[in-house]
Amino acid sequence: MNGTAEKPRLITPFNLVAGVILLFGGLIVVLRYINGLAFATNLTNETTWGLWTGFKLVFVALAASGFILTTAVYIFGMKEYRPLVRPAVLAGFLGYTLFIVILLFDLGRAWRIYYPFFVQPGPTSALFQIALCVALYYTTQFLELSPVGFERLGWRRWRRMMNSAVAALTIFGLFLSILLQSTLGALFLTVPGKVHPLWYSPYLPLHFFVSSAMGGISMVVLIGLICKRVWRDKMEISRARLDELTIGLGKAGAIAVLAYLSVKLTDIALNATWHYLLTPMGLWYAVEILGFVLLPCLLFAVGYRERRPGLVRFSALLTVLGVILNRINISIIAFNHHLPYRERYYPHWMEYVAVIFLITLGLLIFKLVTERAAIVHDHPDYQALH
Repeated sequence: MNGTAEKPRLITPFNLVAGVILLFGGLIVVLRYINGLAFATNLTNETTWGLWTGFKLVFVALAASGFILTTAVYIFGMKEYRPLVRPAVLAGFLGYTLFIVILLFDLGRAWRIYYPFFVQPGPTSALFQIALCVALYYTTQFLELSPVGFERLGWRRWRRMMNSAVAALTIFGLFLSILLQSTLGALFLTVPGKVHPLWYSPYLPLHFFVSSAMGGISMVVLIGLICKRVWRDKMEISRARLDELTIGLGKAGAIAVLAYLSVKLTDIALNATWHYLLTPMGLWYAVEILGFVLLPCLLFAVGYRERRPGLVRFSALLTVLGVILNRINISIIAFNHHLPYRERYYPHWMEYVAVIFLITLGLLIFKLVTERAAIVHDHPDYQALH
């Protein structure tokens, strides 16, 4: 089954709802650029990182699905997961796309985004390393997806050439991902007095990388389920086979979440911040750790042991929510925790609209590309080559 006989419809309920959201959100984005950040955000000189910064961290963390699965398939030889590679890489590529776009929203002078590279480079700056890693890894993911376009265009030679480079691209992408995820954590090391001690740690680079790994594994689980439910007739892998792969990912998820939990608990012990757990912020920290780290870790393990793919998927959902909560906590809720409540940062409603706009845009692009290209199935002209 190649899934190419029926032409995808452009007018669907999802597309119509997405179109309305994009139209309204696009208007807000235009107004933000016309009137400046003060019009569309509640950012101040005291709080210069807000909701958009938090979701930049979310998009990059969940975009780890790409490097997680390509590493498993092309470096560790887990070829059984190959049917999930393209959806995972596409999701990762779109995650980085959303990171770049929301960065343009967040920059006071977005038209100067090229300055760190060509005008005022700062090789010792964490922001410079983040910008460089994003640019290089974004290009790497584009190259990893390029065979999809070459298949559609019928460019066999270019497709063959890019497929032969997949191992090198995967290794390079893994190296860049480790650097990027850890440097995003290192960025918060520059503001030690602003982040609550329960979230602040000299090991934040390690926290960010390990949590992105567990988020990436969980995203692969959810992406596989969504693709099978939405494109059940196009996706060549059977539901039974997908369940088997999901159970295997459950084992990886349990290990990754356990590693993250161990890092967090060890960090509390080393930094002697146990006494903060009895404060209101400590209770909120406990919600994050117990409800969105410990619980999914146990559920992943049970789902794998008892071979229950549904439980693994629920665990993946909890883990993704936990990664989102962690990034929002460290960038907003636990940030400037010392300020009185009236002086704290609360996102402007336009900031929420912009985030919804971007998430909708990412989902719509994923849907349109998957419907029109060989993402969840092999292209009929190249099936014999796999």
